[in-house]
Amino acid sequence: MARPFRRYSAGARWYDLLSGERWVYRAGRVAGIGLMDLRAGDVVLDLGCGTGLNFPLLHAAVGDRGRIVGVDRSTDMLAVARERVRREGWTNVTLIEADAAELDVEDVRARVAEATGRGRAGAVDAVLSTYVLSVMRGGAADAWRRAVTLVRPGGVLAVVDMQPPTGRWRILAPLAHLACALGGADIHARTWRFVARDAAPGSVREVTVRGGHIVAAVGRLPGEDVPATRS
Repeated sequence: MARPFRRYSAGARWYDLLSGERWVYRAGRVAGIGLMDLRAGDVVLDLGCGTGLNFPLLHAAVGDRGRIVGVDRSTDMLAVARERVRREGWTNVTLIEADAAELDVEDVRARVAEATGRGRAGAVDAVLSTYVLSVMRGGAADAWRRAVTLVRPGGVLAVVDMQPPTGRWRILAPLAHLACALGGADIHARTWRFVARDAAPGSVREVTVRGGHIVAAVGRLPGEDVPATRS
């Protein structure tokens, strides 16, 4: 993971402009966060938050009474995220510099409890990972496992990630492969399968956007208040 990590750190200042966010990848964030059905006051863990591109959508969903907990390994990416938070005047964002694959779960519990006044059990209502687990390669499973232990029973699990375009959009597959290679991502990782593995039966919803290049999967942990999947 070292090479992709250095790449993202070195390019943090220009990441939002050069990552294809506006034309391609924002659509996945919108789709995934829309499926999460977040409520005002919810606490969301943004795993691998990078420069905070999810924050505007998350803040709109959870409001000022909710909280966003962003975790990222890169000091440089977090610096951009911190500036975004300052510029927007948000006071309900907690940023944690940590390697997600080695995340200190108890430290995160303590920080969330201090920031929200909640107990430490079931620290967050939801975990979201966008375009990160496919970059982590061998560390993805550990990162996801640690994050899920922070989610309350019945809480939301969400992953947005990439695959080769499908159907008539396969003609764009070389561009998709190039974009993933430049970002250090494994386009065949299919990391959204973590959601189906851990979520309650019948709770998982998936959507694809941008010609199938982006997949968003959302489900809920077993436990209280698990609504049936909408048709």
